[in-house]
Amino acid sequence: MMTKKILRPDRLRQVPAQFSWIDQRLVRENFLHSADPAAWALYLVLVTVADAQGLSYYSDATLSRLLKLDPLQLTQARQQLITADLVAYQKPLAQVLALPSAALAPAPTATRLGHPLSVGDILRRALEGGAA
Repeated sequence: MMTKKILRPDRLRQVPAQFSWIDQRLVRENFLHSADPAAWALYLVLVTVADAQGLSYYSDATLSRLLKLDPLQLTQARQQLITADLVAYQKPLAQVLALPSAALAPAPTATRLGHPLSVGDILRRALEGGAA
C-alpha cells in the first residue's frame, strides 16, 4: 500500500467559497469516453462557472475565447455533452445536469495502452487541439 505524504502543505486545497464541483462518477462510471477532449474542456468550464443549480449564461463568444474553439467546434462540443445527457442547453442558458444513474452510464471505448485516459490527459489534449 502506498503511503501518502502531502507534498506542499502550504498549498493544501480548501473548499472554495464559490460553488462548483466535478463528480468522480465521470471517471468511475466511464462517462469520459462519451465525448472528445473539446467537449470535456467545455464541461469543465461549465461546471466551474455554474451556479448551485448548474446554470451558466456564458456566451458562445466567451466560451469560444476561453477554450480557443471556433463556433463550429464549440457547437459540436456542446452537442456531445447534450447527447451524453450531461448538459441541457437553451440559448442563452446551459445547465450542467446531475449524472444519469449508473445503469445509464456509457460503456468504455477509448483507451491508451489498455488504460483509460486521465482527465488531465483529456484536458491537455483538448487545449493542444489533439484527439483522444
